Amino acid sequence: MTNVTAVDGKNIDQVAEVVASDDLVTTAVGVGVLKHIAAGIAQGIATRLSTGAKPLHVIACENAIGGSAQLKEHVYALLDEDVKQQAASSIYFPNAAVDRIVPIQHHEDPLHVQVEPFYEWVVDRSQMHPEFKPVDGVLYVDNLEPYIERKLFTVNTGHCSAAYLGYTAGFKTIQEAMADERIAADVRGTLQETGAVLVNRFGFNEDEHERYITKMLDRFRNPFLTDEVTRVGRSPLRKLSPNDRLVRPALQAYELGIDTDHLTMIMAAALKFNYTEDPEATELQKAIMELGISKAITKYKSIPEDHPVHHKIVTHYNAMK
Repeated sequence: MTNVTAVDGKNIDQVAEVVASDDLVTTAVGVGVLKHIAAGIAQGIATRLSTGAKPLHVIACENAIGGSAQLKEHVYALLDEDVKQQAASSIYFPNAAVDRIVPIQHHEDPLHVQVEPFYEWVVDRSQMHPEFKPVDGVLYVDNLEPYIERKLFTVNTGHCSAAYLGYTAGFKTIQEAMADERIAADVRGTLQETGAVLVNRFGFNEDEHERYITKMLDRFRNPFLTDEVTRVGRSPLRKLSPNDRLVRPALQAYELGIDTDHLTMIMAAALKFNYTEDPEATELQKAIMELGISKAITKYKSIPEDHPVHHKIVTHYNAMK
């Protein structure tokens, strides 16, 4: 890809300048940081509209459902009403699903970034200007939801499953964890549960999805991408939230009559993630000590104590060392 530049989101004036002049703006900052870069984007949009520039697409390439929609909400909160009305016809925030594993980097040069060869970038074409210019390597679809859920419930669910099981087993890296046959089997079992949900809801071909699962497991084993379980498992409160990679598919599976034994085991392992350098992990462990495991599950996962999935999580938690 050519004609691509990067700017520091903390530099509001530079962000505004790019937004005011360029054709396509993307973010890769983490969904929790989007609100902090909204000011520069809002300033740039206001300038762009005052000069009558051509349509702009802003795409949040984050690990989140509706990332661009969330960014738009943050940006629009900073715009005047007349600017919002003008933006409606020329500023677009199409949602996207992105997939590429980027482990912690250990290079002196911060611009030397090592990634895996596999990638997928899917963008919602229905939320774009009718005459948008396609970018090579991007898959444009009219319904993004199946691709977002497939990625979230396979790549993200599988990756954090290997991390939490690896952490409880004392492994330091995802690759070490996936070399353990029992952990690898449990991760596959987890993805077969989420896969059954995806096949049921979106009509994915069952055999093709099983091959997709196998490809994802091979990615986690990639010996050239050493990735710490503490990095992949960090932010357990976010990963255990009701609409994220574990609770959401587990509750959907239960409603569809699909077994949740592996998903509930992974959630129990996540509750054991006691990595003291992660503020969310520290908060979670404190809540478990003060409230007890059941009330902590209800507080952070919003699963009532009388729900069968809740009961399964507690059973797995109590059985784990």
